[in-house]
Amino acid sequence: MGHGHDHDHEHAHGPEHAHGPEHAHGHEHAHGHEHPHEHAHGHEHAHGHDHPHEHAHGHDHPHEHAHGHEHAHGHDHPRAPLLEEGAGAGKILFFDAFSGIAGDMTIAALLDLGVPLLVIERAVAALPLDGFHLHRGHAHRSGIVATSFDVHVEAPQPERTYGSIDAMLAAAPLDPPVAALARRIFRRLGEAEAAVHRIRLEDVHFHEVGAVDAIVDIVGAAAAIVHIGAEVVGSPLPMGRGFVKARHGILPLPPPAAVACLRGVPTYGVELDAELVTPTGAAIIATLATRFERWPTFAPDRIGFGAGTRELPDRPNLLRVVLGTRSGGEESLGSASHVIVEANVDDLTGEVAGHAIEALLAAGALDAWAAPITMKKGRPALTIAALAAAPQADAVATALLRETTSIGLRKIPVARTERPRRITTVKTAYGAIRVKISEGPFGPPQIKPEFDDCAAAARTHGVPVREVVSAALSAAKG
Repeated sequence: MGHGHDHDHEHAHGPEHAHGPEHAHGHEHAHGHEHPHEHAHGHEHAHGHDHPHEHAHGHDHPHEHAHGHEHAHGHDHPRAPLLEEGAGAGKILFFDAFSGIAGDMTIAALLDLGVPLLVIERAVAALPLDGFHLHRGHAHRSGIVATSFDVHVEAPQPERTYGSIDAMLAAAPLDPPVAALARRIFRRLGEAEAAVHRIRLEDVHFHEVGAVDAIVDIVGAAAAIVHIGAEVVGSPLPMGRGFVKARHGILPLPPPAAVACLRGVPTYGVELDAELVTPTGAAIIATLATRFERWPTFAPDRIGFGAGTRELPDRPNLLRVVLGTRSGGEESLGSASHVIVEANVDDLTGEVAGHAIEALLAAGALDAWAAPITMKKGRPALTIAALAAAPQADAVATALLRETTSIGLRKIPVARTERPRRITTVKTAYGAIRVKISEGPFGPPQIKPEFDDCAAAARTHGVPVREVVSAALSAAKG
């Protein structure tokens, strides 16, 4: 949605269009068959092919199906060569969301980067949806020519539940990695809606157009990301203020479902009465990104701009995506995101080593451990080590020297790739259990019940802890 679209707040009860797509100068319309004729600005409309353009919350739509002809009208906007499948392997794909993010803006930016429209079209065409067409066009923002993407619904659409959409994605003949990623994104969106409306996930209801837009945006984004094959890094997200009218009433901005999708994601407020981050956009970036930072250390190779619909008063309504090569700077201690602090010691008892690990964690280490080694002259010893975020490295190093007999230590800069994670609470026959869910574009999510909760429940109910763990896993998987 391009910041100004309609608002995804229909979804589960209302449309979502934040900064909405724009077709600015011309759209490509895909009409159901694949014929691409491309004419410079042209509109590409994809018509119908059972293509879903649902915006889960409204329209995030820069959706374009590949079927379309691009008709150019007027100005020629030269395009860079298309990205080959896997072109981003080993690289970073940075989402620079200085004006926020929406589903349509995401698709538009990735198309502008060089993802072939056919990648989006084929994924959408695999879904049993029809009654819409996709538009890819161009928009001007502060002199920058960007791609726009929109889904135009031509026929009445049914209202769909999360359960029916997930079943559709599971059964569709999509490439397995695309299906798995799309389902994870949609699950995050569905869980956010369920939390806001306090209903079961399976019963979350996506209203007509909003559902089509969201489905197209999410499936298209998943297909594009899998095609590129890069690690996704996101910028902190700007959050607008004010209110928006949705299907069931007035909602505050940022939308409640968008905020729920962004648990653990860095955000900051801006003095702008506008919906800058839509629920669909939030679900996409929160699921895709392995980390968030202002600007990663990398060398840009390609740049794409996706346009939102509305004109913003203080910034161009664009989403910038940058594909780049990792820089050697990432390996230097000064710019490393994390540091391993370690020392070899040959005169620690097990009790002191255990105490040292606890002290390292208390000092801010993300993890700490002891590993047996053999030192010179065959002496048995331990390596005491900890992983710390770079700002905490000095405090952790101080704790290591204070709590062990070592007279020195090593600091090793490392780059950390981690799955985005969140904590949810599930209800079981043994009570409420917290569950950690780790997601991201790395295959099926990892689900792990909090062991302390499980152990406490097992003691209370007099059952083996493994029974509580099993019950929590079953509840988390729905």
